[in-house]
Amino acid sequence: MRTALCPGTYDPVTYGHLDIISRAAKKFAKVVVAVIKNPPRKQVLFSLEERLYFVRECTKDIPRVEVAILEGLVVDCAREHRADALVKGLRAVMDFEYEFQMAQLNKLLAPELETVYFMASPGVGYVSSSGVKEIAMFGGKIEELVPGIVAKRFTEVYGHPEA
Repeated sequence: MRTALCPGTYDPVTYGHLDIISRAAKKFAKVVVAVIKNPPRKQVLFSLEERLYFVRECTKDIPRVEVAILEGLVVDCAREHRADALVKGLRAVMDFEYEFQMAQLNKLLAPELETVYFMASPGVGYVSSSGVKEIAMFGGKIEELVPGIVAKRFTEVYGHPEA
C-alpha cells in the first residue's frame, strides 16, 4: 500500500491525531490528511480554514504528509487521491463499534479500499477533540493535549489565559 487517507474533522487537531498521522507516515509512502468540510453529525468550533491551517502547521515537519479538504463521501476522496487505505485511530471499545460500521459501509462502496487501524499510543489514548474543547471552555490546562497554536487559539476564543 502506497497512499493512506486519514479523514477527520480535526476540530481541533490534537496530539492524538498527530500520533496517528506520524505513525501512518512511517508505514505509507504518502499520507493525505483529509479535513472534513461539513461534518454531518458534528457542530464544529473552528472554521474549515482554521482547521486546515492547524493541520498544515502541525504536520509540516512530518515527511510525505499533505492536507486536503474532504467534501462528500470519504471513498470518493480516497479515490481522488489514489489512496489504497483509510487510516483511523482507535482509543477504546466505543470507537471500535462506530469505526467497524463505517469500515463495512466503506467496503461496500469501495471494495478496493482497505481500512487500517492504529491503536492510540498510551500517552494520548484519552485525548479527544470534544474533551479538549470542554476543558478549554472552562479555562482548563490543554497544552499537553494540543499543539501551542491550537492552545493559543482557544485562549482567543474563550478569553481564558492558558492555565
